[in-house]
Formats: sequence, C-alpha cells, structure tokens
Amino acid sequence: MHESFINLTLLLKLAKFKCIYINSEISLTVLSPLKVCIKQDVPHLHYSLCPPEHGGSDAPPGFGDLQVVSPEDVCLAVDAALLAGYRHFDTAACYQNEAELGRALKKLLPKHGLTREDVFITSKLDPKDQGEKAMEGALQSLSQLDLGYIDLYLIHWPGTQGMDEADQLNPVNRAQSWVTLEELHAQGKLKAIGVSNYTPAHLEELMQSCKTHPAVIQDEFHPQFCQTELRSVCEKYGVCFEAYSSLGKGVLVTDPVVMEIAKNCERTPAQVLLRWAVQQGLPVIPKSSNPGRIKDNARIFDFTLSDTDMNRLSALDCGRKYCRDASQIV
Repeated sequence: MHESFINLTLLLKLAKFKCIYINSEISLTVLSPLKVCIKQDVPHLHYSLCPPEHGGSDAPPGFGDLQVVSPEDVCLAVDAALLAGYRHFDTAACYQNEAELGRALKKLLPKHGLTREDVFITSKLDPKDQGEKAMEGALQSLSQLDLGYIDLYLIHWPGTQGMDEADQLNPVNRAQSWVTLEELHAQGKLKAIGVSNYTPAHLEELMQSCKTHPAVIQDEFHPQFCQTELRSVCEKYGVCFEAYSSLGKGVLVTDPVVMEIAKNCERTPAQVLLRWAVQQGLPVIPKSSNPGRIKDNARIFDFTLSDTDMNRLSALDCGRKYCRDASQIV
C-alpha cells in the first residue's frame, strides 16, 4: 500500500501552529507530535501519531479562553494569543462566543501580518441542534464565525439536548447530524469533521454507517480515566484521539503520586499530567485562567518521564470520570 506522510497542516495544521482553545475559562491547548498519513486506497485520511524520533515534529502549545463572551474580552484574549504565536482556536456553538471570535480574528489578523489561512478554527454542533436542526446549527456556526469555512467541526455530544438518554431518537439524530456534516464537508464549508464525547459504542455505530470517517474525537482523558477501549477503537479506524480534562478538573494535581513525580522532575503536577498524555502521542487540551500556569503548561516538550513514572501514573486508572458521562445515551 502506498502511503504519503505530510505535515498535520493538511488537517489540523498543529505541527505548524500554536493553538488557542475557546470555551468557559482560559485554557491551554498542547498538542503532541503528530503527522498525517494518507492511505491512497481509501477515500478518507488516516491519522497516525508519530513521535519525533519516527519523523514527527513537536507541535507548539496553545492558549485560550472559555466562557469569554464579551467582544472586548475576546478581542483582548485573541490579540494576546496571536502576539504569542498561537494559531488554533477551538470554540463551540454552545459557548456563545463564535461571533465574537470571528470578529476579533478579522480585526486582528492583519495587525499580526496573518491571513485566514494562517489560523485553524474548530467549532462544535450545539446538542440542541442534533438531527433535523443540524444543518441550521452548522450553518449558524459558519455564519457566526463568518470566516468563510471552519477547519474542523465536531458533533459536541452524542445525545440530543432535552431528550431522555434512553430515547431511541438519539441514534437517529446522531446519524442525521453526521450526514449533514458530511454534506457540508463535501461542499468545502467544513474542511474536516469529527465528534466529541462519544463512547466506544457510539463511535463503532458511526463507523458502520458513515461515508466520511471522523478525523478527530475529543474526549476526557487522564491517569484515572485512560480510555483504553475508546483509544483502541480510534486506532482501529485511524481516528485522532484528542484529550481534554487531562488534569481531572484539577483534582489530580494534588494526587500524592503525581506530586511526588513532579517534585522529583522539578516540574509542576500539571506539567507531569500533560507530559504523561503527550508522551503517549496524544494531543491535550488543559484549562487555566492563570497566565503563569498557561505559560507553565506549555513547557512539556523539554523533559521526558521515565518508564517507571509513566507506569506509576497509568496504574492510577480506576475508570473515574470528572466530566459528564455519555455512557447511558443509547
């Protein structure tokens, strides 16, 4: 099989760009070394995670804000991020700041000598727009951002807002939403499409029916919730797994094992937790409202955890989730 490896700029542009994550508080997006592998005999991209020693390159870190909705605050955050070199902005319809982000970028890109093509935008379908409303919701995101196209668009949640988890319309709506994303992807309005918060069962279901394979899945991941099954499904189908809540909503930074390793490494607990993830080849999306921590969280590519420390952290896995659980959604 002929394979051609190219920089991640074809999809995420993350090997080239630093990233900003827009949601409910200031966040940092740190991306592990990644490359894209195009397999010529299938009609979609396969994504492989390549460490530097195997031809990958360090993807620069990113910064952002979640729940920053006022135009002034968004503009200040985006200006600071662009000045620092960040280029990837991750938002969502339900964060209610797509329009503010789009306006800020159009205003500030020329100031920093940049164009639309120099930044990468991720957004997500509002759970209330699953199913019949998916086209309206996705077009609304495109309209709100007003940047011509969206680089990566995700189904934010496997369920429909306001619908019971056991309602059999959930899988129907998911499927209809994906068909909508496929249509907009074919039109070039969404350059890549994916999902967020899907369980292994949800992802398997999608893979059996989709025409365009999801490029990315965003989901919770940290030492207490290693997502072995979901990551295995991602590897099976060539879906890039992107981790969020890698600090366990802040709980894990006080874990005795994490603190001991951090002390021995002369690093912060957050840096240890993020390094544990990226050392496994995963992109991560940590959050912080503290500028000092944002800077610290970026410094995870200049040290390596020992095999012993990696194993000690992995041994903390107990299946504990800190974010909303989608496992009961049919």
